[in-house]
Amino acid sequence: MTRDLVAGVWAACATPVGIDLENPATGEVLGPALGSSCENVEIALAAAAALDAWDAPVEERAAVLESVAAAVAAAAPEIVALEASATGVPIRQTTPLGMILSGSFALAAGQLRSGILRSTATREDGREVVVERLPWGPVACLVPWNAPAPMAAHKVANALAAGCPTILKPSEYAPFGTERLAVAIDEALRAAGAPAALFQLVQGGAEVGRQLVADPRIRAVSFTGGLAGGRAVAAACAYDIKPVQLELGGNNPLIVLPDADEAMAARAAADLLTTLNGQWCRALGRLIVPAGRASAVTAAVLDRIAALTPGDPVDEATDYGPLIHSGHKATVLKAREEMGGTVHSARLEGPGNTLAPSLVVGADPADTVDEIFGPVAAVHEYETVDEAIALANGTSHGLEGYVIGTDEQAALAVARRVRAGEVKVNGSSIVSLHLFTPRPAWGFSGYSEEGTAETLLFFTNPRVTGVEGSFALHSRQNES
Repeated sequence: MTRDLVAGVWAACATPVGIDLENPATGEVLGPALGSSCENVEIALAAAAALDAWDAPVEERAAVLESVAAAVAAAAPEIVALEASATGVPIRQTTPLGMILSGSFALAAGQLRSGILRSTATREDGREVVVERLPWGPVACLVPWNAPAPMAAHKVANALAAGCPTILKPSEYAPFGTERLAVAIDEALRAAGAPAALFQLVQGGAEVGRQLVADPRIRAVSFTGGLAGGRAVAAACAYDIKPVQLELGGNNPLIVLPDADEAMAARAAADLLTTLNGQWCRALGRLIVPAGRASAVTAAVLDRIAALTPGDPVDEATDYGPLIHSGHKATVLKAREEMGGTVHSARLEGPGNTLAPSLVVGADPADTVDEIFGPVAAVHEYETVDEAIALANGTSHGLEGYVIGTDEQAALAVARRVRAGEVKVNGSSIVSLHLFTPRPAWGFSGYSEEGTAETLLFFTNPRVTGVEGSFALHSRQNES
């Protein structure tokens, strides 16, 4: 049963969204996806607008967020199991990602206690000027289906820390883990005596998202999803001149330098092709290798993948799981076919919507510029490092980049020429290079930085106050 939380009331959703949910592990149809009614979304918007802001002192907000962190930590095992069963991502991956759930609220509380929302500057005359970061007002947070609960936790924790009444909408394809997260948040907020409209959850597809984003009572929007959805969100926000945070995926290059260890390159490529079953924004898009080495690197990558254990995502033994939905699997296969070239697939079979990871060799780079959001990547050869960088930068995306090379300084020099928000040398983990560095995006990959501090600051607007004590020089008025 899918439920929403509107103005403090939990209720079952009954509005069909237009798709059937599936068990990724079997392909079994579970029933229609259901969302919030237009009337309930309107009630949520009105309640958030009536509250306008959470005006509790910063120390009190921090204490409440720490209580939310504790409640979410207790619910984490249930949340990560729901995420695995709904998305197809193995529980061995959703469990470590579960650290983000409570960690987001604890980090947001820590940021508040560090004084991030207030700073001062001293004028030449000794007077103090105060800069306060104030909440925009009601905000909307929209998250996709591949790791919905961790992304929801990050957005909601920072929106609440800023003092913004927050309306959360998860993807209609995977609502249950986020709903369980919302229960934990709601219980902790109620226990702390927070206003009922401070946090609300609505469910549904694009229509619900459109109703939220286009409403002038929503003052800021944080969206993670696809390019088409991001463009629609940006257009709606432009009309009301409201800030928007967009993370829209990528077509991420991995440059294998001539001196690279081939085993390390294969490990990185295999990781990037199979993490979250290839369904993640920082997955491998282009494997860029020295001329004459495409066959050897491709074989090494696929051999490594073939050693993984496919299976039911809720089984602790599973390394690689099925795609979320048969419709998405069909979309990935169609995109792979349209790339041209020769498809090389790993020797790997699994249940339900499983799709063996593939590398496509010999495709025209002009036909490999878009994000596929599945376990498929192109392999391109280069003659010179300049050509490798041109291939890496040869898309309109710019989210993540990877460079593998034995000479770290030379690899870093290459990394600094890749047009992407973050570029990692000799690594392929799902975590950022540093907890307190921004997670920016270039081009079609998004707009406005995310990050431990950056997301909190996104939900605020500064006000500067102070005593000036001087007047315009051109004034001729007699003073007596």
